[in-house]
Amino acid sequence: MVRTNFVLVDVENVQPRNIGVLYGGPFKIMVFVGAAQGKIPLDMARALQAFGSDVEYIQMDGNGTNALDFHIAYYVGRLTAEYPDAYFHIISKDTGFDPLIKHLKGKGISCQRSAAVTDIPMIKVANAESVPERVDALLDNLIKRKAAKPRTAETLRNSIKTCFANKLSDHEIQALLDQLAQRGVIRISEEKVSYELPP
Repeated sequence: MVRTNFVLVDVENVQPRNIGVLYGGPFKIMVFVGAAQGKIPLDMARALQAFGSDVEYIQMDGNGTNALDFHIAYYVGRLTAEYPDAYFHIISKDTGFDPLIKHLKGKGISCQRSAAVTDIPMIKVANAESVPERVDALLDNLIKRKAAKPRTAETLRNSIKTCFANKLSDHEIQALLDQLAQRGVIRISEEKVSYELPP
């Protein structure tokens, strides 16, 4: 089963024109717009149209210091109750989200802030093309997952498939597993996976 990924965009802070890179992935997009912000850039609006019902717009009713940030925090909290296994990506350059994200991670909630849509780990991994690039991107992804790493070979294969947006063949996935094993970062024994990841 593919995890739902919520992308919460702080449009007061960032107007991602490359949001189309998320198309076709397991993403639900929430666009947060300030009360005084009447327009979204045309190329961003055009890209968002392709997502249909997987995009939602939330405009603030009033102004105030960090009003939009509080709204994003509220929605992350509400959605974690409904989707406890989801991954939350806050798209903002505002480092004020980082203490909240650290707290959420401490509670076992998968959440991170990225300054750009292309910095979302799944997108970084999916855009890697050469085998060494893919291995490095996958390694980075596994390190960031900490205790949530796949524990069986089958789950790891499915996770790799998802990371690369279902674009890899079984042969390519096995090649990545072989590379990880050659680097000494994974060991598979009786379909169980153990890790020796760098810090």
